[in-house]
Amino acid sequence: MLERAKGIIKKVTLEAIYEVIEERSREIYEKIEKLERKQEEDFRYLNQKIDEQVGQLRQEIGQLRNEMNQLRQEIRQEITQINHRIDTVIQMLSDLMRK
Repeated sequence: MLERAKGIIKKVTLEAIYEVIEERSREIYEKIEKLERKQEEDFRYLNQKIDEQVGQLRQEIGQLRNEMNQLRQEIRQEITQINHRIDTVIQMLSDLMRK
């Protein structure tokens, strides 16, 4: 009878331990799932921010390219004017040398 009582107590104890383990495991899995969802949301948010930043950078690069093109045109115009002045001075010198 004592052996049987010990067996019953052991069985009940093991069942209680298994229930606690199962409950704790469920809690752990739920926490892991929450962490995974949070991580996914964070990655989505970060990807969105990265995309926004890349878009802004592309826009700024485009603006810089436009500004560079404008500066090139201005420099070309200046060079053309300087070349014209040089040609004029050369022509004047040539005229003076002929006289």
